[in-house]
Amino acid sequence: MKILVADDDKEIVELLSIYLHNEGYEPITAYDGKEVLSKIRTLSDIDLVILDIMMPELDGMQIVKTVRKESQIPIILLTAKTTDMDKIKGLVAGADDYVTKPFNPLEVMARVKSLLRRTQTQVSSEQPDILEISSLVIDRDSHEVKTISGKQIQLTALEFGILYLLASHPNRVFSADEIFERVWKQESVVSAKTVMVHVSHLRDKIEEATDGEKIIQTVWGVGYKIDAK
Repeated sequence: MKILVADDDKEIVELLSIYLHNEGYEPITAYDGKEVLSKIRTLSDIDLVILDIMMPELDGMQIVKTVRKESQIPIILLTAKTTDMDKIKGLVAGADDYVTKPFNPLEVMARVKSLLRRTQTQVSSEQPDILEISSLVIDRDSHEVKTISGKQIQLTALEFGILYLLASHPNRVFSADEIFERVWKQESVVSAKTVMVHVSHLRDKIEEATDGEKIIQTVWGVGYKIDAK
């Protein structure tokens, strides 16, 4: 997952980037307000923004208000202002959370994970009940998967979760850690092999029911995806 870190203090950007990288995220950096808006608009797959309020060119409040007219991307504000009114202004402007400077980087990582979990839960609840992807029909409510010809594919709950996640985000690559956190609904503490085994079983069942159709693609060194067709 890509996290945009925006602060005019390069040491803070570097510090948070190191922690994000260690947690398995891909940090994207920006050092002024105009650069923040440019990257949010041009990099459509940014999952969350960590944003300093006191930014050159455009301050954090202006950025949040502008972004909220175009996107619901999660935003965590970094602020040296400690009064309740300053924090409230940030939340009213459209920020999702805030961290007060000086901060512990581990606290920021905890806020990132918590916000992403909440966002992912909201997104998943808004996904359509029935998906048609390639030759499969996937019913979220009944947890049933059938081929277009009507042949039912028996999947475990975890296999269904993986398939629905990938199918509801066509063309998006999910890492093993992301799949684990979204489907198992807990922080990833296992090796990628656990997810790989479940994906392998899922593929076997799909290919058996569809005469060898390869719906789930492996992006080597990155993760898994289903192409939109």
